[in-house]
This record gives sequence, structure tokens and C-alpha cells, in this order.
Amino acid sequence: MVTPPFLQKGDFVAIVSTARKISLEELNPALQLLESWGLKAIIGNTIEAEENQFAGCDELRATDFQQMLDDPKVKAIWCARGGYGTVRIIDQLNFSEFKKNPKWIVGYSDVTVLHSHIHNFGIETLHAQMCLEIENKTKETAESIRKTLFGDDYIIEISRKDSFASSGIFSGELIGGNLSVLYSLCGSASEMKTDNKILFIEDLDEMLYHIDRMMMNLKRSGYLKNLKALIIGGMTEMKDNKVYFGKTAEEIIFDLVKEYNYPIITNFPAGHIKDNRALIMGREVELNITENIIALSFRL
Repeated sequence: MVTPPFLQKGDFVAIVSTARKISLEELNPALQLLESWGLKAIIGNTIEAEENQFAGCDELRATDFQQMLDDPKVKAIWCARGGYGTVRIIDQLNFSEFKKNPKWIVGYSDVTVLHSHIHNFGIETLHAQMCLEIENKTKETAESIRKTLFGDDYIIEISRKDSFASSGIFSGELIGGNLSVLYSLCGSASEMKTDNKILFIEDLDEMLYHIDRMMMNLKRSGYLKNLKALIIGGMTEMKDNKVYFGKTAEEIIFDLVKEYNYPIITNFPAGHIKDNRALIMGREVELNITENIIALSFRL
């Protein structure tokens, strides 16, 4: 995998929205954060743009992102917010210049479309908090973005709270993102290739039976069979029918993959939760599981 160049003070970071509309005022905390890191922001034309729920029409969102992809002075593109809409523009984008001169693409949730699509080019991306509500996340959330963008050593270490993983050291390329988005990409040019990789999934505001349906599809399609490990982040604000499904999201997932011989990590600090740590997608990571601690290392 190719690692985009790390940032230095004085570099430019573009802020665009590939999905829902957003105001410039909502970006102020993110702009202040970039300034504190010694970085300069370029505001895309999608900021303040509006077409129903979207940050402008598909053509505007694609053109705005394309301009930032091709601009040599832009060293990273930080997606302003998620929602829905990135999949509507992905096939309009030309990545030929980006492949020759990669830069960091930053975001999560709906931005999973970009992570999965670009992963197939062999280029790393950054699954991390968007600009929106960065001020409401933990200090570790923002610091994890800074560390990865500037190339510092980066390890996520958490207390072990699950019983689904045996102790040991496991390694593989990290891939994944939002479960609903990954599910929607199956069969397309942007679909993930999971064999011998560590898969991360998270989701928000889903019916529990739909979690089961999506996971069943991934299983039947072979995406879950040959993993090195499965990491489950936030399964946040899950919903149920009046007739209960009878399992949590984590229990649904575990029951569907327990036949496979790889570790399953739950409660990982990434996703639609307050502590949303950055994950370098495409990086060959090391997952070290001990009796009490789980550590995910992103060293080069």
C-alpha cells in the first residue's frame, strides 16, 4: 500500500462536503483546530451550497472534490460531514492524478465509499472524525487525527472487555468502515476485498434485524470467511421492532462469525461515538491481544 505524504506546518487542507449540506459557521471549531496545528484551510464550493439535503447538486459535489484531488498544493481533503451522497458522485471522479500524487482523504460514515474505493487503488486513507462536531468528541479523537496526518507513531490501546478473542498477535491490512455503506457497495467497483485482512465495522441508527440482514449478505458473499480479525466499533442507537429481535448488534455479529477461527473485538473506540479514534485504512496493522489489553498498532 502507498502512504500519502505526511503533512508539515504550513500545508493546505481542503474542506469539502461530499454528502449533506453544512454551513461555514459549523466548521469554525475544525478551522480553529487546523490553525492550532499550523495548517491552512481551503474551503470548497460545497460549503454553504444546498440542494435539498445535499451540499449542492451531484455535479457540484463531484467538481468540488475533483478540484481538491487535482490541486497539488492541497495535501489532505477533510470531509465536512457525512449523511448520504458520496456514492452518487464516486463514478464521476477521475483518480488518475490522485494515483500519481496521493493525498490524505479524511472522514468516516458515508465517506466509507471513498475509503473502500481508494483501497482498491492500493492507497491508504484516514477513517476519522469529520469536521462537524469535532469539538464534541474526546481530545484523543482530535489528537489521533493530528498524529496520523503528521506521521507520528500511533497505537490505540484499550482494556479488554469482550470474550470473543483469544490472546495472540494478528496482522493484516485494515479495511472497512460503516457497515450499511459497505453493504451498499457489494457488487460495485467500490466493493471491499477482505481476504487476509482485518475488517473494521461500525454503524448508527439501524434496525437490529437489518444488522442481521447485512451481515448475512456479507457472510453468504464470502466477505467474512477469510479475515485475519474482525473489529467492531460503535453500534450506536440501534433500534428494534415491537416484537424484539432478541439480540444486541454485537451478539448478532458474533453469532454469524463464531464458526471462523479469528479474533472478534468489540467496543472499539471508533465510529459514531464520542471517542472516535482515527484508523489508517490500508495500513498493515498489528493487533496484540493479551489477557487485559488490546493494542492496535499503526507503525510504518
